[in-house]
This record gives sequence, C-alpha cells and structure tokens, in this order.
Amino acid sequence: MYALGVDLGTTFTAAATWRAGHAEIASLGSRAAAVPSVVLLREDETFLTGEPANRRGLTEPHRVAREFKRRFGDTTPILLGGVPYSAEALMGRLLRWTLDEVATREGGAPRAITVSHPANWGPYKTDLLRQAVRLSGIEDPVSFTTEPEAAAVFYASQQRIDTGAVVAVYDLGGGTFDAAVLRKTATGFEILGQPEGIERLGGIDFDAAVFHHVVQALGGKLDELDEDDPSAIAAVSRLREECVAAKEALSADTDASIPVLLPNVSTEVRLTRGELESMVRPALYGSIEALRRALRSAAVEAEQLHSVLLVGGSSRMPIVAQLVAAELNRPVAVDAHPKHAVALGAARLAGAPLAPASGPAPGTAAARGSATVTIHHPPTRSSGSAPVSAPPQASSPVSAPPQASSPAGPSRTAHAPVGPPPAMPGAPAAPQQQMPSAPAAPPQTPNAPISPAARPVSSPPRPAGNPPPRQAPPPRAPQPEQATMRMPPTVFATGRAGSAPAPTSPAPTWSRPGGYDYAPPPPAPPRRGGRTVLLSIIAVLVVALAGAALWVNRDRLGLNNNAGGGPTTPATGAAGPTAPVLPAAEQCTDAIQANPRWVCITQAFVDKEKFVVEYQVEWAGQTPRNTGGFHLHIYGGDGQSPQGRFYVEDKQPSVRSVTGNNYRDIIGDSPKVCARISDAADVLVKDTEGGFNTGNCVTIQDRR
Repeated sequence: MYALGVDLGTTFTAAATWRAGHAEIASLGSRAAAVPSVVLLREDETFLTGEPANRRGLTEPHRVAREFKRRFGDTTPILLGGVPYSAEALMGRLLRWTLDEVATREGGAPRAITVSHPANWGPYKTDLLRQAVRLSGIEDPVSFTTEPEAAAVFYASQQRIDTGAVVAVYDLGGGTFDAAVLRKTATGFEILGQPEGIERLGGIDFDAAVFHHVVQALGGKLDELDEDDPSAIAAVSRLREECVAAKEALSADTDASIPVLLPNVSTEVRLTRGELESMVRPALYGSIEALRRALRSAAVEAEQLHSVLLVGGSSRMPIVAQLVAAELNRPVAVDAHPKHAVALGAARLAGAPLAPASGPAPGTAAARGSATVTIHHPPTRSSGSAPVSAPPQASSPVSAPPQASSPAGPSRTAHAPVGPPPAMPGAPAAPQQQMPSAPAAPPQTPNAPISPAARPVSSPPRPAGNPPPRQAPPPRAPQPEQATMRMPPTVFATGRAGSAPAPTSPAPTWSRPGGYDYAPPPPAPPRRGGRTVLLSIIAVLVVALAGAALWVNRDRLGLNNNAGGGPTTPATGAAGPTAPVLPAAEQCTDAIQANPRWVCITQAFVDKEKFVVEYQVEWAGQTPRNTGGFHLHIYGGDGQSPQGRFYVEDKQPSVRSVTGNNYRDIIGDSPKVCARISDAADVLVKDTEGGFNTGNCVTIQDRR
C-alpha cells in the first residue's frame, strides 16, 4: 500500500511514493528519475511519452508537443501531426502515463494521489486540471496542492522548523516562476497573503538565451539552412539539446563548450559561467521583485523569514542562491536535487491519511533518494568584493523582468491542506487550534479595486459567451479577529471513463487563523507610522507649492479679476488653450526614435469585435517576421510595470479579435497597451542606453 505524489512540470515530470512513513522518488525514466514532459503522436495514432517521445521528436517535430503546461487553459488547439489536442488533454495523458509507469514498477495502483499545481493558478485552471484527471480515467481518489506548499512540507521533513516560523518559497522551474510565503502551523503550513508568479520565466527561457548566444557566434550560419530539410531540422534540435546540457554543466563548471554539427558548419562555441549569468541576471532580478511583492502581500519583512527555500531545477544555478541571499539577507536552503522537492512533498501529503508520521528528528532524513538540504547564508557586507546585487550588465538578456501574475482576491485558489488532511465530507470536523497572535490586521474588502500593476497576467482565458460565475464575497467575521476561509481539498472518487461522478468537496468554512488556506498576515512593523507622517508632510508641501504656482501665474491663467470689473480680456494674439501633455510612457520620444529599431503606438482601440493597435515602426531595413526575424511584443499593462505575458506581431496595424486568446489573456482589462522590439529568439532588444525602451504605451479607447 503506497501513496503517490506527482509534479507535472513544464519541462519535466517527477513522481514520488509514500510508504511506511517514508517518501521516495519514483524512477520514471531509464536515464533519470524525472522525465521530459513531452507527448508524441505516432502515425498509427498511438502515443509516446517521456524519454522516447523526446528522442523521436528530434526527427518528427510536427508530431511532438513540448511545454504544453504553458498553454494550459488556452483554447487554441495544439496540432500533433495535424490532429488538434488541448493542453488539458495532453496533461491528462501525461498524468495517466505517469500513474501506469509507477503502478507497473510498484506492482499495483496507489491508494491515494496528490497532484501539485502552480500557486497562482485560479479556479479556471484548477477546474481544467480536475477535468484532465477525470478524462484520464483515474479511478483512485485524487487531491490537489500548490507547488510551494508541497515544497515547504518536504523542507520541513528535512530541517526542524518551529511552529510559527515563516518561510518563503522561491520556485524557479523549467517554464514558470512561483513565489509564496508560508507559516508553519501545528498541523502543516498556511499561505500568507497572495502568491506571486511569472508565467513565462524558467529554464527554457535560459536555454533560449544560450541558443541565441550560439546563433550570434555563428554569424548567420543558421539562416542559410533549409527550414524544410529534415537533416537540418534534426541538427538544429540537437544543437538546442547541447545548449541545455551546457547550461546545466555550468552549475558546477566555470566554462563549457557547445559542439555545433550543422550541415554547413562544424565547430564549437565556448560559454563561460559569467556569460550565462549576464544573460539571466535581468530575469532573475524580476523574480526577486516578485518574491518581494509576495512578502509585501503577506505583510512580512525579509528579516522575519526563517529561510528562503529554493525549488525547481533552474534554482541549481549558483547565481540564484547568491542573488536571493544577497538581496534578502536571509539564509537560503537548496536541495541537491531541487526538481524533486515538490513531488516528495506531494507524496507526503498523499500519504498522510494512510500512515500519519511526524517530522524527523533533527539531523535525520525522511525522504529516501533525496539529498541533504544545504543552507547558504548571505554574504557579509564588510567584504571588499563587489555586491552580488550590482546593477545588471547583461548581454543577450532573457528579457526585461516580466510582470508578475498575482492572484486578485482571497478566493483565488482552494488549496489542499498541508499536513494531515481534514475529515472527509460528512465526517465531524476536527476542532480548530487557535494560535496565539497579535491583533489581526484590518480585513481587506473583497471587492476592492485592484491596481493595473497588480492585475494577474495569468488570469485564465474565459470561454467566449460563457463568462465564469462570480464568487460571492466572504461573510464578514466578527471584529477584531479576522476570519480566514478554510477550504478542504476536493477529493475525486473518479470512476471509469464515461461514468466519472461529479467531484465532491466539503463546503468552505470560515475559521479563525490556523486553517489551511489564506491566513491573516502578522502585525505590520511599527515603523510604518513614521512613513505616514512623512507622507503627510510631503502632501502639505505639494499643496503649498501648487498654490504658489497658481498665484504667480494668475494673470496668464485668467484667475486675476479686477476689483471694479469682470474678468480681464486677453490681449490680441494671446495663445489659446494649450494641448494636453501626454504621460511620459505614451510619448514617442526622441530617445525611442534614436534606436536602430523602434515602435511607437499612435492609437489603440476596441471597435465592435476587433482590438486594433496602430503604430509607426522602424525595422532598420529588415522585414519583420514573427518566427526567425525581428518582431513586436505587444502586451497589456499600466504603462509602468515591465512586460508580462505578450503576443507577437509582424503585421501593421495589429488586429485581434476581442474573443480571442491574445486579447482575453494578455490585454484583458488593462488600461493601456504597450509594444517593444524583440529579436528572432524572442528576446527583447536593448536600446542605446542598455535598457529596453524601444517602444511606448497608450491608453486603450473603447469605441463600441
């Protein structure tokens, strides 16, 4: 009898089993425990998954699906050999294969299964994940947990964490980034505030940066290849794999050589760790900013953290631990195999009902097959060396720090409990333990407006004509104690294909702090009062200066009335009303147009069923191409925050349907639309000053 935890990652899938009080990694592949998240449709309409699919996909790229987790919730189908599949269907097939593989090796099916998902997935995507489980024909009960919660549970099994301690999870995986703040409770962990996430930041973006480095070094040799030549396609695919291997090798080595074996060239390209770090540093600063936003949402200062847990395969790069430790000045915990931490934690959660076990004594490990957690302490500031957090000096950056996708409300996701699960529906509820705490912070109004900068870029696409039902705001709890929502996990007693019963889940209950979902943040630091006084003084000064300016310019503004008469008549030839000044972000400045390639949006509007972006652009004499050439990144925002999710464009003007994914998922309710220049590797082009100011933003007009 065993329980199973599954981590369906963007690039790799891992699984772990729980038996007799121990979690152990399940080997899914012949070369490694984790397998590529790859599905291939053969000509006979059968499927290959994992390592075989990855190998065969090198020669049959039109039949293979990779990184489809990034497309989760996208209504645009993925074509495999011309046959359309949704990302959810492929995810369900990958999960079904994982369960079958483990059952074959273990000699039977698991008694319980826990599947992890990103913390910033909302109800739409989590519902799709449940549908994928049902459609895959899984008959065993399945529960769900967030990836940061699972990682924290695994960490707590390796290191002693006292009740009440607060940890941050920095999850940098193959395709996405997640940040969350959690507090240890008597029964497990609870998420504080709102998790932050960046939908398109991970190892595959770093792989693309390395590939771009090689392309630049080859000086146009790749452009000479025939895109329809099977041997050329296979050679480029192998080159991409060599780039991935070099990136991974630089976690231990200081330099690596990338063999290039193309039909028209045979050589090597050298890559040093310093060059790689300069490529990824700008994106890593964006991830640290997302972690800071998660801390602010939880009302937790960095010095209050017990430690920062680094999770995900991409966190093995030494620069990640260095930057996080230096920026937050807190200890950083890194497992030798961080890509397995989520699966091991999910297995512990799945196995809790079978054989409850407490955490290990200090110094003992409860997860076989996992390495010891290493604690990296922040560098001392008295050192004569330059700080790790020096301003980025990136050549070939991955991108500007993306805009984070933060959930927009306390009812964003129903998290599976961390620790012993609650009673099944119909069973008496276990008594709540009241944790001693200071007076709770004032509750946030559920329907309070959210600033554009905080709007989630990961909001799921809404099916056309069928908007999702709005969730009723939570009832107000008695003051002064803030209520939190306790949402037990949905448990699916899924039947066979075609007869799967509807999911059963306990109704959410409102409980005091100590439940399994969002908890009230700790009391804010007392120094915030001084900030309020300072802001008040600044406000008074601003009002005074504004009044003085009006008095000095009273004649020009027509505010000076003569004592005996009416308003003075302006002199002949006086200037009329001045034109309104555009905000800085909307101006097509000389600095933008000084770049070799630039774009300036002239207007953007929604007209009936179309979203139109009109713009002027300079391509430096080249033809724009969405694939293999320079093109635009168009994205929604507030005009201040960096780029988050985007769509590519090489047509002028840009026209999209308001019911399509590009508009719904990327523009959505954003007040403005922005554009920047990107190169063939989907990397933002730098401006003449070393930044990314190659375009502007304008307010979206509604002409419907």
